[in-house]
Amino acid sequence: MHSHAMNVLKVSAAVLLCLGLQACKTAPLTPSQKEEHRAAERTIARQTLEQLYSAHPGARQGVAKAAGYAVFSDIGFHIVYGGSEHGSGIAINNATKRETFMKMFEIEPGLGIGVAKFRLVLVFETADAYNKFVTSGWEAGAHVLAAAKGKASGGAYAGAVTLSSGVHMYQLTEKGLIAGISLTGGKFYVDKELN
Repeated sequence: MHSHAMNVLKVSAAVLLCLGLQACKTAPLTPSQKEEHRAAERTIARQTLEQLYSAHPGARQGVAKAAGYAVFSDIGFHIVYGGSEHGSGIAINNATKRETFMKMFEIEPGLGIGVAKFRLVLVFETADAYNKFVTSGWEAGAHVLAAAKGKASGGAYAGAVTLSSGVHMYQLTEKGLIAGISLTGGKFYVDKELN
């Protein structure tokens, strides 16, 4: 009986915690909180690019010559079966220097236990590809990403995979660049609250 009461108490506490986190998540950000989030995204983007350039110096030229690029920070928790990853990021138009803050949602249906922390850099060679990304977002299923794993980029984009014509992606962990990609599906969209 005592064990049953403890289990009920644990479940109740977990439910309350989830509700509390959800309430915090839906509360609108104050102007100062928005600016803190924007500043954090800029810092993460700068650090990620420095890490990328250290691993692949040629990437600096590719990013600089591109129409635009986007950097995402993603922390995923995979427990027993499946898992979800949520991330946020910033897209930069190289011509205008305009920033677009974005979000990422990815679901990985595979088995596994562990925590994956990684960052993504997407590079858009053309203005059309970049503009489509920041206005319409982008969604890719497992079949698209599986096909991309075999499309290694060359030249200034060595170390990246080609997602589509003129769109390249680098995936980095805290330890360095990943050869290929490990995502199984993803959706990128504009963060309406930070823009």
